[in-house]
Order: sequence, then C-alpha cells, then structure tokens
Amino acid sequence: MVATLLHALAPLFDAIIRAGGRPLLVGGAVRDVLLGLAPADVDVEVYGIDGNTLTAALALFGRIDAVGRSFGVLKLRLNGYNVDVALPQRRHPLPGGKRGALPDVDPGLEPRDALARRDFTFNALAMTPSGELLDFFGGREDLQARTLRHTSTAFGDDPLRVLRAMQLAARFDLRLAPETASLCRTLLPVAGSIAPDRIWREWQKWALLGTRPSAGLRALDDSSWLTLYPELALLQGCLQHAHFHPEGDVWTHTLHVCDGAARLADRDELDARERVVLLFAALCHDLGKPATTVVEVDGTVRSPGHAQEGVPLAQSFLARIRAPHWLEQPVASLVREHLAHLSAPPTPRTVRRLAARLVPATLVQWERLLEADASGRPPLPPERPGRAFLAVAEAEGTATRQPPPLVYGRDLIAVGIKPGPRLGALLRRAYEAQLDGAFTTVEDGVAWVMRQDVHVE
Repeated sequence: MVATLLHALAPLFDAIIRAGGRPLLVGGAVRDVLLGLAPADVDVEVYGIDGNTLTAALALFGRIDAVGRSFGVLKLRLNGYNVDVALPQRRHPLPGGKRGALPDVDPGLEPRDALARRDFTFNALAMTPSGELLDFFGGREDLQARTLRHTSTAFGDDPLRVLRAMQLAARFDLRLAPETASLCRTLLPVAGSIAPDRIWREWQKWALLGTRPSAGLRALDDSSWLTLYPELALLQGCLQHAHFHPEGDVWTHTLHVCDGAARLADRDELDARERVVLLFAALCHDLGKPATTVVEVDGTVRSPGHAQEGVPLAQSFLARIRAPHWLEQPVASLVREHLAHLSAPPTPRTVRRLAARLVPATLVQWERLLEADASGRPPLPPERPGRAFLAVAEAEGTATRQPPPLVYGRDLIAVGIKPGPRLGALLRRAYEAQLDGAFTTVEDGVAWVMRQDVHVE
C-alpha cells in the first residue's frame, strides 16, 4: 500500500525537489496506509520554498486551485488521488487573550514544529518520498493501541477537535487517552463557539464513515461532551425489561444498535443518503424511553408510548447537531413506527397503511432499522422481525414507496363531480378506502366514490 501511494506521488515529489523544496506526506494518508487502507485524499507538506516557487513547480500538473492565506494550500488531481499541497504554518495566539490561533505560512518551519499543531498523534505522522516514517509524538504506537491522544496543547485552539475525536473514534474503533479526555472537558465552556456547519460535518462523518459508531459515542461520554446532547445523555441508566434487553440500559442498547446499523449498511452497500438515515434512526429510535419508562410493583419495566414520544426528541437532537432538513422527516417516521410490527400482523392492509405512514421513509428502511434494533440485544441472537412485512410489501409494490392513489381528481370530474372542497374530501376518503382494500382498480374506485354520501360546504 505504501509503495503504491509513493509511486503515484513520485512525479509530484520530483517536481518539488527540483524546485528546492522538501516534500513530506502527512496526516490521514500516512495513518491510512499504516492501517492497510487506500486513501483517496492525500496531504503533502512542503518545506524550504515559498508559495510562488511551489505554484510554479506544480504548473506542469494542469489545473491547480490555490486556497488559504498567502496560497497556503494548492489542490490538484494526480494518478487517482485528490492532493492538497500545503506550506507549513506557524500559529500565533489570537489578540486579547482569546482562545485559538491565527495561521501564518512559514516555509522555514521545521517538520516537528509544524506537525505539533496537528490534532492527534497518529495524524501527526509524516513520510518522506523514500518511505521513511517520521514519528515525533508516538503516533504509530497509539495507532496500534487504538488510542486517540492529542499531539500538543495546541489541540485546545479549536474545540471542534472534540467532535473530530468522536468521528475518528467511530471510524477506527479508538478510545480517548485519559489525558486527552481531560483536555476535552476543559473545552466544554467554548463548545458554543463552533460554527453550525462544522458540527454537522463531524456528525455526518460519524454516520458515513464509522465502522464502530459506539466508539464515537463513548468518546463523547468520556470527554463529558455527551452533556451537550441531553436527548442522548438521558439514555444512560434508563432501565429496560431484563428479559427482552439482557444487554443493560437504553444507552448500552443504543450503542449496540448503532454498531449493528453500520454493519447492515456495509452488508447492503447503502449509498451515503441511505446510510445516514439508517444510522441516525438507530441512534434516535429509543429517545422516548427515559420519559415513558415505569417500573411496576412486581419489578416489570415498561416504556409505553416511547416510540411516539421519541419523535420530537429525535427532531430536537437533529436540530442540535445542525442536520440538514431533509433528514428530519425520514428519521422521525422511522422512530415513530419502529414498533409497528408488534401491533398488527403483516397483512396487505397493514402493510399498505404502514407504507403510507412511513413516508418519506420506506418499508425497506424500516425493516433494516428493525433488524438493527432486534440484533442489538446481546447475548440474544440477531433477528429480522420485519421480514414478513417486507415480503408482503414487495408483493404489493410498496417496499420503496407508498401506495399511489388509484383515483385522481380527473377521474371524479369525468363523472360529474365538480372541483372544490367536496372533491378533495372524496379523494381523501377514497385513498383511505383503497388502503383498506375496498377496491383495486380505478373503475371500482370511482364506483365506490359514487356510492358515498359526502357533502362538504
């Protein structure tokens, strides 16, 4: 993996060296190749030359996009890789004692000093064009130990790095080092300074890239940043019926369900949008339990109505992490209906009505959430309680959409019903009757409507 990457970047390295620069492969690409992963994006840091010289040296690679202060970063595409070529930066404290730092390009900076500004030790690794690993902060050892440790006190310049810790822990199954967790706790008072769009980007990575989402949630807990998300924090210690949930409290169950959802997303090769919906539905599905859980006199634990109660909590959580608006409705529908299989058998009528209630989510998404939920109760074996419902939906053609109406306004106008409120009321009643199986063709649907005695002013 290392040799393949270095070979692909060799023309770039050669051009920089000819111009008098010293290139290093840095950051996530080094981490990934050490893990045996193929990076799609790579960062190259160049020492010893200024921005103009670097730009001229890279001109032969075609279009170069310059971004950042004083052309600090040059973006190009090379042999299948998205490459960011950057000059090292020195950071100066913000004026007035404010938290943070201002970057300043400094080609004369030494690699150790430049890499010290990076967030975590395994992201502060660097590699020379010949493949020599530069590890000034013990990053390789931390990576092997699956430990997430901050590189230096510069970590505190940007509180977003705590959320970055969350998504990195989820991606690589990591645990926060105790001293890093302690440093993260000191950043809680300035968490509100993070730009909203940056918050969502880290949560999106948690869902899209996380192979062990529970590790990211544990990082939030270890850093005390879970308190920023009361909808999640209340799951801790919330009791469940021991017979149905031998794994423990609702928090523990949710961690298992999120990990199961990630496995299902990989198994079913879900696209980005589908994966995000599934992961956040898994995370939010039992948010209603803390408000509804009761312990009976005989010790039985119940949570009546928790699915419906969880809907506004899921919506408030998604708003808190600045999730895009399109995500709210499918997640809310899946949360509301995640117990629907317990209240009625999988008949065509039941499935048609469920498909209509789930919109804009689908029965395919619902069945997958149920599998993650039912499989998140170790040591109980995995289950697929929604499989029979999905089979009926596939036969009905409603697995990925709600049943389309058979009767439209034009059909009723054609038999003499005038446009207006009465027409709308008849169409709504006709659709409800269709879901119940009262008719299966347009002709029968129109006949059914003509038998109704509906009057709307």
